[in-house]
Amino acid sequence: MPPRVSRIFLLLMALGLWLEGPAQDVPADFARLADSVIDLGPKTYEELDAALRPFRRDTVLMGYFSRRCQEEGFLDGLAYSYNQTGILYRNTSDYSRSIEFHERALDAAKQANNLEFRIFSLNMLGVVYRRLDAIKTALDYSQEALSLADNVEEPSLGIRRSRNVSLNSIGNIYQALEQYGQAIEHFQRSFELEAALDNKYGMAVNLQNIGECLEAQGKMDEALESFRRAATYDREIGSERGVAICQNSIGRIYIKQNRFGEALELLAQALEVSEKTKDQHIIVPIYNNLAWAHLKSGNHKRAGEFLQTAIEKGKELGLLRDISQSYSLLSDLAADQGDYQKALQYFRQSEEFQHQIANDVNNKYVNDIILRYGSEKQKNQLAILAQENEIINLKLRRNRTTLLIGALLLVLFTLILYIIYRQYQLTSEKKMMTLEQTMLRSQMNPHFLFNSLNSIKHYIINNEQKNAVHYLNKFSKLVRKILETSSMKEISLEEELETITLYMNIENIRFNDEIDFGVEIDPEVNPALVKIPSLILQPFLENALWHGLSSKEGEKRIRIVVSQDHPGLIRIAIRDNGIGREAAEILKESKVLKRKSVGISITRERLANFSRIFQNSFDLSIRDLYGDDGAVEGTEVVLTIPTI
Repeated sequence: MPPRVSRIFLLLMALGLWLEGPAQDVPADFARLADSVIDLGPKTYEELDAALRPFRRDTVLMGYFSRRCQEEGFLDGLAYSYNQTGILYRNTSDYSRSIEFHERALDAAKQANNLEFRIFSLNMLGVVYRRLDAIKTALDYSQEALSLADNVEEPSLGIRRSRNVSLNSIGNIYQALEQYGQAIEHFQRSFELEAALDNKYGMAVNLQNIGECLEAQGKMDEALESFRRAATYDREIGSERGVAICQNSIGRIYIKQNRFGEALELLAQALEVSEKTKDQHIIVPIYNNLAWAHLKSGNHKRAGEFLQTAIEKGKELGLLRDISQSYSLLSDLAADQGDYQKALQYFRQSEEFQHQIANDVNNKYVNDIILRYGSEKQKNQLAILAQENEIINLKLRRNRTTLLIGALLLVLFTLILYIIYRQYQLTSEKKMMTLEQTMLRSQMNPHFLFNSLNSIKHYIINNEQKNAVHYLNKFSKLVRKILETSSMKEISLEEELETITLYMNIENIRFNDEIDFGVEIDPEVNPALVKIPSLILQPFLENALWHGLSSKEGEKRIRIVVSQDHPGLIRIAIRDNGIGREAAEILKESKVLKRKSVGISITRERLANFSRIFQNSFDLSIRDLYGDDGAVEGTEVVLTIPTI
């Protein structure tokens, strides 16, 4: 038989001898197995895993095997054991220890000149950094692993599997960046390659990832099918953790489809399975989904119990996103029970965790850039110095001092240029973030929040409970939408129109429902497919309300007209029948307390930045409308957006 197959056969025989040994003396038998593996000296993951797979989740046995490999200088086995230990720490969320062991494995693989274990170690580091939201570092490790694997002409089974892991990891990064189309492409390619290897675990993982992307895109039926296929493969390989993850995802889809009984049954099964595993991160989302299903079913008591448990476990594990979701659901629960003070309190707690998440992500992003910048700088310096040293030794010995000074100046100049370039990038990013934050503050300025809540309080005082609940629900939906969309670069026109409709409903309370507001969409335009910068229309509506209509007597009307006048261009017109810009400016100057509006100028800056970043041209124009007699009949704002 071929040498590779014979080695695997010998390893399996060694495993068989271990299993036939006396059960009461397991450590001694494992020691004999470890020594036999080290004596045979297998070089591939497949060969080592064939003998050690039953024990790779035991830190004590893997630690013993690592020490024996160090003593005998068996670097390939050392890389294997370090990686398995790193995976164990990753699954228990001890990421710093996980990184430490995967880096040790990478060093051992490099010393052994073992490309397969080197690629495997890079992939594992990418997975850990992705869980830490260190997106750039994770992407660098995964791309390096994929590049090494793709350059092998006849890859081994281990390298082929590692290539699939790289594709999956890159897909996860695109998913985290909400670029779902590219994420699905990578997951689908990884799935097809895993299917060719008949690796059902890899197939299940990719199907679960594809389902999550489809769910984020609103394709619930397709997502449901993907989750079910993933669960089938997980059951075939006996992965309880995988089954629990799939059941939780399917239960979440059922809730969104108002199939609450099926959701509760499936989530209860997922909770039972997940409590048997050591990975506690899935338990909290399951508790939240159970609470959500009970809340939708009207079982407030059970919903509250699950949410309290979710918050306690979430705080123990530091799961900020899950805790924020728990408080958001508690806010909905309190609102359903008519306790609006608690609803507002829980809503604020949810917001606080969201802000903390945003701050943590920003800090991790900056630290990631600093870490990678320092590493790249050291690598570049070492490479340049090594090259210069070789040139000096071979060709220019007599001009050694001159060339060395020149090389150092070149390094310094390159470093200065790089620092300037990075400073420019950071400045641009900071400016963009500042604009987004200013935009969010303009959307949720204190005057709007205070006046909206005051109007709702008026309904409560007048015992108009239905109106109060109606507008409080609209207000909470509006605030939630603003918070959700403010973190996105682009959203669909359909989502934007939903948000501003909620905004107009709230503002109309203060105008005693005098505003006749409507949206007209050309049948040829599909608003779900048109992408626009998030929260871009509200400043124009606010301007129309407070400068055009607030001082007008009689009929007050605002219309948003969406049309496609030219192929590839969408025209959004906001028309009001207000007093016009000139009259509004005169009134503004005559007021003692002037309302300062910065929304339009911020919007212009945002459109200019989007034009540069996305290489699209967003055109904005504002004009007064005149009647046949020359009198001003309102104002029209026209925003032209490319669809390609």
